[in-house]
Amino acid sequence: MAEEPPTKRKCLGADCDNDAGTLQCPKCLSLGIKDSFFCSQDCFKKNWNTHKSMHGKTETSIFHRFFTPKVVSKPDPETGYFNPFPSFSFTGPLRPVYPLSPRRTSGRIARANKIELLDAKAQDGMRKVCRLAREVLDIAAAAVRPGITTDEIDEIVHNACIERNSYPSPLNYNHFPKSVCTSLNEVICHGIPDKRILIDGDIINLDVTLYHEGFHGDLNETYYVGDRAKADPDTVRVVEAARECLEEAIKLVKPGTLFREFGNVIEKHAKSKNCSVIRTYVGHGINSIFHCPPNIPHYARNKAVGECKPGMTFTIEPMIALGKYRDVTWPDNWTSTTIDGKKTAQFEHTLLVTETGVEVLTARQPNSPGGAISLPVANGEA
Repeated sequence: MAEEPPTKRKCLGADCDNDAGTLQCPKCLSLGIKDSFFCSQDCFKKNWNTHKSMHGKTETSIFHRFFTPKVVSKPDPETGYFNPFPSFSFTGPLRPVYPLSPRRTSGRIARANKIELLDAKAQDGMRKVCRLAREVLDIAAAAVRPGITTDEIDEIVHNACIERNSYPSPLNYNHFPKSVCTSLNEVICHGIPDKRILIDGDIINLDVTLYHEGFHGDLNETYYVGDRAKADPDTVRVVEAARECLEEAIKLVKPGTLFREFGNVIEKHAKSKNCSVIRTYVGHGINSIFHCPPNIPHYARNKAVGECKPGMTFTIEPMIALGKYRDVTWPDNWTSTTIDGKKTAQFEHTLLVTETGVEVLTARQPNSPGGAISLPVANGEA
């Protein structure tokens, strides 16, 4: 049997597919970090701002996890990591970093198709599970920092759910393999936690859903990773636009409001921030069922049928993009990205329609991590 030829060393430059030459980072050499090869001096200079942040960490395994694996036909011999979809045409720089960790449990939740207006007892059940879901999201958000992997965040979420005698609703839902969705940068939603570590300048959406005592509670927020993300005007613009779009939509929730009205106010606000609204994914009913009617589109002039009624629980979760609204799904059949690779952000609450208005069941607490920030002043502006 013929042996496969040895895999050529690849340049560590972001978005560079060239074979590496003999040029290595001199700082890495002095720290004993192996295999920091680049294809050219120009490529090395172009990637210096990102690359230099690793010089404080000398562990080779950490260094390799920082970069997208260059060996895609088989695992990297030093780390074991690989890109499972080497021939897929990715829209942005993000790549999956496999293998995934083993599934943390094998339970399943029965699902049905049923619309309910909840009575007082069921509403209390929703309040409880949504409070627990907020606790779990805040625990996960507190762990967000440069250097942590999305898989480590998944483990934090999973353990926090179990500690609350709850089940992480995403796990095994239509074969989703993890307990939380972690969506970075150009990923719109449904990102699968893997070995990719967070980098200063990333943004990450954490989408948490718990199942507790017969009810589901669902919420998500987008968080800045490090100071570089908070200093980038476009990054802050899309994150804060998404936050504000949800806030504007919630103001409309009351008995009699048509479901199609939410999309009108969301898109109007998004456009005022020079952003677009993703159309593929919608808010949804939630109670004893994870996803059920009604559907809540987030874009204007939609054809959603129905109106808000007291006792109804559903989510609003606008996904807002810096560029085009169209999306592309990775071959894992879950990870959805913007078609142009530009950043996107999302926020979500579970809402209860009351007799007089709305109760935000997953509302932020005074000590919740994250929160709104002001748009940074660009260089050269007063």
